[in-house]
Amino acid sequence: MKLENRTLAEIKVGDEATLKRLITTDDLYVFAVSSGNFNPMHLPTPGVPHTDPVAPGMFVASLISAVLGTTLPGAGCLYRHQTLQFHARAYAGDELETRVRVIEKNGDGRLRLATEVHRTSDGELILSGEADVQAPTAKLIAEVEDIPDLIVQRHRHFEKLLARAQTCEPLRTAVVMPEDENSLGGAMLAARDGLIVPILIGNPAKIKIAAQAADVDLAGYETVEASNPLEASRIACKLVRAGRADAVMKGQLHTDDLLHPMLDKDEGLRIGRRFTHIFVMDVPGLPQPLLVTDAAINITPDLLTKVDIVQNAIDLALSIGDGTPPRVGVLSAVETVNPAIPSSIDAALLSKMAERGQIKGGFVEGPLAMDNAVDPAAARNKGLRGEVAGHAQILVVPDIDAGNMLAKQLTFISHAEGAGLVLGARVPIILNSRSDSAMSRLASCAVAVLHHQRMKEPLA
Repeated sequence: MKLENRTLAEIKVGDEATLKRLITTDDLYVFAVSSGNFNPMHLPTPGVPHTDPVAPGMFVASLISAVLGTTLPGAGCLYRHQTLQFHARAYAGDELETRVRVIEKNGDGRLRLATEVHRTSDGELILSGEADVQAPTAKLIAEVEDIPDLIVQRHRHFEKLLARAQTCEPLRTAVVMPEDENSLGGAMLAARDGLIVPILIGNPAKIKIAAQAADVDLAGYETVEASNPLEASRIACKLVRAGRADAVMKGQLHTDDLLHPMLDKDEGLRIGRRFTHIFVMDVPGLPQPLLVTDAAINITPDLLTKVDIVQNAIDLALSIGDGTPPRVGVLSAVETVNPAIPSSIDAALLSKMAERGQIKGGFVEGPLAMDNAVDPAAARNKGLRGEVAGHAQILVVPDIDAGNMLAKQLTFISHAEGAGLVLGARVPIILNSRSDSAMSRLASCAVAVLHHQRMKEPLA
């Protein structure tokens, strides 16, 4: 970034400069940590229905110094005095415009400037005052090196889910084909952390070799012999149906081989609802986990399948959340119904079905584009109101392509961690990938534990 200041000789009374800035929740977290001001009014608060946090007054005031230090007068400017009067509050999601205007030049090299901050959406005055600064006398043109980005609130959501899950009974889990170091190591890591009690299904000799590679001790854990993936998956079904397993975990086999026996009408795990996959994403900077569905099983879901996709996601969000109804954004390319875009029609129908009680437990709105589903400012700019727009906790994608790309973008660009679970069966099915980190594997088990715990509780 190139900076060029304006010297005292170049500045005239009446000169102005402005700067616009969108306030994000990341800004408020960074300000809280750097200033030590942890007033909960200024931060998203778990358990409180969604309300945009109030931007601290001194954060808003700091925007004035950004204009003075970079534009007018610019580099070399030094503060001497500042008055502030607050007229209204700014919130996360607001875009603010900061304006400074020179109103007096003094003979000793000082400038007096009128300072104002307005909200751009409605022009409301947030702050006013005057600044007294020492203006630079030497010309300065400089290239400012890129400042490293900050990653805020990295994966604290998963840590909280793990802590909650560890207060529950360990989940008896049929681990299907844990015949490599990663899949067996992930299962045993979850066992060590008190999340699951694994029942290992596969080739005992290969499991033993994997245990040696992963440096884990299998003593005390049951192993059930199976010669191939389909047989191992059928055994897992039998263990669930016999009441010996409360969850299933994928090992070293293809997802189709794992799920095929479970979809059998007579011997499988069907309960009358479609199997759907849900990613629980811990995205740095977001105030709560973000659920993405369906990104792994249903390729081009029709409307009835999407009903189950939404309902399964709501059920899971209730299990891992704070008890408040989750907010579901049904995504499309646009936020208005367009007959030429089938996903926008499905989204509108799902929203109406939820309104009529055909989908229960959460707020469902659509169609929403990605930006106005998760960003309050984008939602306001489009005139969208309601419980979900700008605050979606669950994102329902049109098809597997969109879901897979979104989940991987969050993982590899936004540094998110993802937990994966299949719902719609008698028990949660934990899907892990070979590339999953230890945190992702643990979080998948923790989410399964919390969902199982809620589902077995008697209805109030």
